[in-house]
Amino acid sequence: MKTVSSSDQQVAESSVYQRYAAAAQAVEPALCCPVEYSTDLLKAIPDEIIERDYGCGDPTPYVRPGETVLDLGSGGGKLCYIAAQVVGAQGRVIGVDCNREMLGLARKHAPAVAEKLGYANVDFRYGLIQDLALDLDQLAGELSAHPVNDPAAYLALRHTEERLRREQPLVADESVDCVLSNCVLNLVRQQDRRILFAEIFRVLRRGGRAAISDIVSDESVPERLQQDPELWSGCITGAFREDEFLSAFEDAGFHGIEVVKRQAEPWRTVEGIEFRSVTVVAHKGKQGPCLERGQAVSYRGPFKRVQDDDGHTYFRGERMAVCDKTFKLLQQEPYTNMFDAIEPREVVPSEDAKAFDCRRSTRRHPRETKGLEYHATTESADDCRDEGPCC
Repeated sequence: MKTVSSSDQQVAESSVYQRYAAAAQAVEPALCCPVEYSTDLLKAIPDEIIERDYGCGDPTPYVRPGETVLDLGSGGGKLCYIAAQVVGAQGRVIGVDCNREMLGLARKHAPAVAEKLGYANVDFRYGLIQDLALDLDQLAGELSAHPVNDPAAYLALRHTEERLRREQPLVADESVDCVLSNCVLNLVRQQDRRILFAEIFRVLRRGGRAAISDIVSDESVPERLQQDPELWSGCITGAFREDEFLSAFEDAGFHGIEVVKRQAEPWRTVEGIEFRSVTVVAHKGKQGPCLERGQAVSYRGPFKRVQDDDGHTYFRGERMAVCDKTFKLLQQEPYTNMFDAIEPREVVPSEDAKAFDCRRSTRRHPRETKGLEYHATTESADDCRDEGPCC
């Protein structure tokens, strides 16, 4: 697929802003496909927000109480106000959007929603989702004080942007437990998409997750369709190809990437290309040193073998040697109940552990776990006899 020119992308980006600015003032039913949310969570949200909500899925079921949640492209605030109820008074929700009209709609109703809930835990911020470090409200203040009217001022502005990213980031590194987005990533320019996923990864804490609903295509979208402002701003021709969408998470460093919901029938079909909604959940936390502590895991099935995001192969029912990091990872979501964890009889302290070679998949002999000098013989358990024959 050819790369779309920067001028065409600017037209598409402008059309997105204008269309969503208008959609903040009046209902635009063609923007995205209908989504059903929990009716109990909608009761606290004003009708004006619900009527002007544009999405293609519901990633909020993957939010947990007490978490800090970031919603990318928060629009009128519906997803943020739903998440606010899930995280509760001890949690926190941040909405980021670059459309002032949509931000105005979301912020207008914040006091009323807080009064209904009995607490205020939502903060709407002005920024680009592909540049989560730059606070555009802060930048606006700098531009007001120091207007750009010559090349020297432009160069100074670039330094100002870097200072703001460094000293007053819109969203700090590793400050968020869960990143949400609902039908927004496909509106980002092609050339900004790699940094978009890098930014999602940056702001997540270790052990955090991204839950993203978006429109994907089953085939590559031709350049001429990508140049259509109406189709792009309507969440159609900017869609990721389905396999490339998943690869973007993997390339950014995520693991445990799952398609948790996939629309069976396409939402739209354009020139034979099918566009449908998917919801993907991806986790952060596989980074770090690999230490040999004598641990193993045994894959339970049902497949004969599986391979993880680092290329490790696990054979059904066989003890596979793993590093300490992977050992712990495979006992957490989304791998819960997929593996039996096998600890060595003699625990190796972390400070004494040597480096583990994670580049290969190795079976671990039971004697590695039990010890070469292990010669125990056990008798039948008394509680087994009390219950009757064991066999």
